[in-house]
Amino acid sequence: MLFRYRALDRTGGRQKGVIEATDRGEAAAKLQARGLLFESLKPASEPLLARLGKRRRSQMDPQLLSRISRDLAIYLKSGISIVNAIRLAASQYEKERKLSGFFTAVATLLDEGKSFSQALELQSVYEIPPFYRQSIRISEDGGMLDEVLDELSRFIKELASIKKQAKNALFYPAFIIVVSFLMVIFMVTVVVPQITGMFEQLGQELPPITQFVIGVSEFMQKWWTAVVAAIAALLFTHALLMRLSRGYLYGVHRLVLALPLIGRIVMTTELARFAYMGSVLMRSGVPFVQTIRLAAAVQSNRVLSDRFLKAADRVVEGGRFSVALQQSDGSLDAAFIQAIALGEETSELEQILANLSNLYFEENRDRIAVMLSLLEPVMMLLVGGVVGFIVTAMLLPIFSMNIGA
Repeated sequence: MLFRYRALDRTGGRQKGVIEATDRGEAAAKLQARGLLFESLKPASEPLLARLGKRRRSQMDPQLLSRISRDLAIYLKSGISIVNAIRLAASQYEKERKLSGFFTAVATLLDEGKSFSQALELQSVYEIPPFYRQSIRISEDGGMLDEVLDELSRFIKELASIKKQAKNALFYPAFIIVVSFLMVIFMVTVVVPQITGMFEQLGQELPPITQFVIGVSEFMQKWWTAVVAAIAALLFTHALLMRLSRGYLYGVHRLVLALPLIGRIVMTTELARFAYMGSVLMRSGVPFVQTIRLAAAVQSNRVLSDRFLKAADRVVEGGRFSVALQQSDGSLDAAFIQAIALGEETSELEQILANLSNLYFEENRDRIAVMLSLLEPVMMLLVGGVVGFIVTAMLLPIFSMNIGA
């Protein structure tokens, strides 16, 4: 829990802040270890929502994690210790309660003699990705903490940028689909019934296309609540199965990879993640098999993650990584496997992985731009086609009546 204190330092200056401890006695001991004599020490009052939120650590926003990593790297390169770097970074977020608690917890654990990686793991405010903590741990052992923090900052920022670009690319078609769906519902449930009454007065046989639209209209008027409920239940079930069923998740991820254009973008993103993370870990001195497994943990697509993990097992048995990837189930980018093989032969795998990551990130930007340029006309044609189908179905009997007259 957090305790708020007011204390005197060795020079007689007054300080106040928040410290994390299991009880008041431990908090007092931690203040004494810092050379502080407290005047008041009491539990920090927190809103109910904040206390409930502590039961489960939340993920830190990638952009925020990238920014903090960059700032810490700058401080460390300036010769500042990691404890003071944490406190300097904390001074920028004093008004943000949760972030302030995160920095306080990390600083407290560092004061107790824990390493930075241990402090990140033991603090209970944010869930830090395993690959991040492992990279920090290895870099601390190799004396490369500032360099690795800088690399991690760029890596996380690039991933967030690609993810944001992909979301933006999908926002427009999703918006068009929703609008067109609402438009069709309006026409089927409001416009079509008004015209249907006129057809009944004519007493003539309607074309099949018109009968189909009228049938859909009658069905939607009678069962629209059931349709909406079914769609909501389907979406909820999908989200639940994605979280609880490994088989269902695996199947969805396999399907995504098989989609035209989108599947290529997803695979390119995942390979770029693996290549970048692999180059950073190898530069930090992480053993190659462990590098593969940690880089595989960065993958958001379970199919590709499993392929890399199986390849790591074959490397442990004495096989080559490129051969293991070639023999894995499913198809990876042939250029990626060939580049890995070249890196193994020339002992330049670290540099080749770094080059691959840059190549794939750039390729993804181009592919997403192409997808955006294609989506707009495709969606307009789709919406126009659906609306045109309904309008044609309603006008066809009228035209037939005029021709007959």
